[in-house]
Amino acid sequence: MVLLVFILVTFIIDRCKTTVIPKDLYFPRLTTVTKTPYSSVFIFHRSSSRFPSINRVIEFTDSTGPMDIWHSLSDEELVEKAMMVPRVAEDPKKVAFMFLTRRHLPLRLFWEKFFEGHDGLFSIYLHTSPDFNYEPPNSSVFYNRRIPSKFVQWGKPTMIDAERRLLANALLDFSNQRFVLLSESCIPLFNFTTIYNYLMNANGSFLSSFDDPRKIGRGRYNKRMGPTITLKDWRKGSQWFEVNRELAHEIISDKTYYHVFQTHCLPPCYMDEHYLPTLVNKIRPDLTTNTTVTWTDWSGGGSHPMMFMKKDITKTFINEVRYGSNCTYNGVNSKICFVFARKFHPNTLDPLLKMAQKIFGFSP
Repeated sequence: MVLLVFILVTFIIDRCKTTVIPKDLYFPRLTTVTKTPYSSVFIFHRSSSRFPSINRVIEFTDSTGPMDIWHSLSDEELVEKAMMVPRVAEDPKKVAFMFLTRRHLPLRLFWEKFFEGHDGLFSIYLHTSPDFNYEPPNSSVFYNRRIPSKFVQWGKPTMIDAERRLLANALLDFSNQRFVLLSESCIPLFNFTTIYNYLMNANGSFLSSFDDPRKIGRGRYNKRMGPTITLKDWRKGSQWFEVNRELAHEIISDKTYYHVFQTHCLPPCYMDEHYLPTLVNKIRPDLTTNTTVTWTDWSGGGSHPMMFMKKDITKTFINEVRYGSNCTYNGVNSKICFVFARKFHPNTLDPLLKMAQKIFGFSP
């Protein structure tokens, strides 16, 4: 009797599978996923009390960067999204040029000459004042390159927020492998090929980090930062950095040390001079050369570097900046220690353009 019931139940279940469950669902078709050339699709899940599970599909291309760099993500969502992008890209690898500006780029025409003829080897990101909406001509490499930005105050945590925002946006393009932070008054000191090779072939990142025993160094340390950050950990360095993809990931993912700085680094402590140098010294000192590739002249004293004017732009001056230092590059002595320089007044544009081909080696 028991055997008869078992056979009957098995027969009924089998009939139900045939009539209720479609064959394609019970035995799904094998499908081929075709990868679109030079593109990748990632899905990440975001949960909240209001929406238990939201799936977002994000598409990237490794030749031109994200489809549209403008978005409505919060800083937290942006970091989450950036952390999911692969860290290694196939050739060609790109350098991300991240401009932290207030409004327009007064030296834009000089930079356009620098980038000319090198499409596919660079990406551009602009962080401007959020009330600034000017766009250059659509023929410009700077057209439509502004990222969603917030107000920035000199010496405040908002400066670091802007830098991390630039990094997170640039990390969305997985072909970006080197990331350089620049100001509106920066210029390149060499042609694109020279700078591209210098950065791509470097063994480490160029983020300045050193122990300054003076009042403007160790004197800015706040004991309330301990024990998370001690005086032994404390470092100072230039705001203008160049990092590889691995270090960029470490910077945007930090919450622990950022919170300590945000709470306790108050004037005369300035986050843009101490946060990144101290962070890197704490977590990945092996990834940086402890130097910067952006030349700045502090010989005038005060809290701001020298500003160079039209009358200063000569062949002799440019070559002194290019070759007037000594350093090591990948363990070898070198006269080329800087590949960018600042601060250059807007009225230097004309003399710089006149030198673009002959002195800087830009394309004709």
